[in-house]
Parts: sequence; structure tokens; C-alpha cells
Amino acid sequence: MTTDTPLDERRRTREQTRVDARNARSWLLINALRDDVFDDAQLSRADQVILDCEDAVDDSRKDEARAKVLEWFSRGGRAWVRINERGSQAWADDVRTLRDAHGLCGVMLAKTESPDQVVDTVQRLGGHLPVIPLVESALGIEDAVSIARAPGAFRLAFGSGDYRRDTGTANEALAMAYPRSRLVTASRIGGLPGPIDGPTVGSSHPLLREQSGDAVALGMTGKLCLDLEQPAVINESFSPTPADVAWALDFLADFAAAGSVIRDGSDKPRLARAKVISERAALFGVNPS
Repeated sequence: MTTDTPLDERRRTREQTRVDARNARSWLLINALRDDVFDDAQLSRADQVILDCEDAVDDSRKDEARAKVLEWFSRGGRAWVRINERGSQAWADDVRTLRDAHGLCGVMLAKTESPDQVVDTVQRLGGHLPVIPLVESALGIEDAVSIARAPGAFRLAFGSGDYRRDTGTANEALAMAYPRSRLVTASRIGGLPGPIDGPTVGSSHPLLREQSGDAVALGMTGKLCLDLEQPAVINESFSPTPADVAWALDFLADFAAAGSVIRDGSDKPRLARAKVISERAALFGVNPS
């Protein structure tokens, strides 16, 4: 398919191959005022796209941003939208404007600190749209289990930049391990998919790989990204490696050949890991080599 292919056809093709939101690795944040790049974002390698009506947009231009999002949706666009924090006038305007928007996949709720904020948002959007609570503060991290259990919560996400501002935490793997682990544990308790890590700022791909690896090691399964070049790196980092897939398939084959009988205590965790790797390999098209 080339750039000469009609846009509607390219959109349909991309949507047919898009990784579903429960398993999405790369979540591309786009300023909601930048309607000139909405199509590029939708057609990019990002698993999911989020149009940002919150931090990226000044208060004086919120209405303009919403209008650009709705106009793009009316032309066939599809994306998530990051909306403003519960309790603000901007939030009320967001949910009123977006409630019946065709093309809206769901919303990411900024600065989530309690389950009530999730429930209120779900209800005001009509009760059927998924909500991703973006946890960005010490209070939100400590209440993460309740937030994950809130009706309508779809998947947790980590607002790492605001969390660092709130707590004074350094942008280092050790310092960020606690909030990341807290979100992973809360997601497990709440029956949600693995959480989405915060973005890596800057254009350094080695740093992006390093921070993605830190998140993967702690159990996170996706990551926010800030430009069109980051999704490819994130998708690779959050997918099993060919070597991992080869090990998983070999283990499962040996296990089946032995009659699928647990031989010792180490078999159970290895079996669980092998199953997860093989499932994600099939989902993302990773083959052993």
C-alpha cells in the first residue's frame, strides 16, 4: 500500500491490523491542536493513539482542541482522548462534548486519585466507553488498588512526570520501581491488563530501550510515547524476543511430550511464563530464529 492509496482505505487497513487496546504496547500521545498530524498518527506503527486535550493544551484553547478532535472524528478518524482531571470545568466540557462522538475509542482520565473519579467519568460518558485512569501522584499510587477495581476502569497508566514533580523522585530506575510495581500489583488485583508506563522524554533511542526494559522487568506491558519514531522501539521492547519464544515453545513441547505432568515445583512458574510468552508471540507475530 502506497501514499497514492486513498486515505479511507489506508485507515481501514491499519485498523484491521491494529493491536487491541488490552494488549497495546505503544500509546502515542498527540497534541489535540495538531490536527495536521492526526492522520499520520493513526497510520503510524503505534498500537493506539491518544489525542491530548489536557497538559498539551492551554486553558484558553481547550474548546478549539475539542473542535479539532470532533472534526477529525467526523472524517473517519479513530483514537482515544486524554481528558482533563475530574472536578475541573474542562473535564465537564470534555465529557459533554465527547459523550456521543463517533470514532472515540475511550478516554484517558488525567490525574486520577480515587475510584469515584473513574466512576463519575464512566457514567457521564454514557456507561459504555472504557476509561484508562492516569495515575500521577503519591495519593493516586497509594489508592491504585481501589482505582483498578473501579467499575469501568480499563487499564492503569503511569503519569511519571507529574509523579516525580509531586514527590521529588529522581528519574532513575530504582527510584521509579515502587510506583511502577504498585501499578502492576494493583492491576493484577483488579483483574486488569498490565499497566502502561509513562513516556521517555527526548530522542535517545538507547534511553528509550533502557527505560522500556526497566518497565518490562517490573511487569508493565505498554508505554506512552511522544513522537512518531518511538512506537517501533517500544513495540520491539515490549514484545518477547525470538530467543524467549524459542525457549517457550521448546519448554511447552517438552512438557507436552512428558504427558503434561508437573515434575517439580519449578515447573509451574516456568509453565506460566512459557504460556504468556507464546501467547504474546502469536499476538505480535514474533517467531523464533
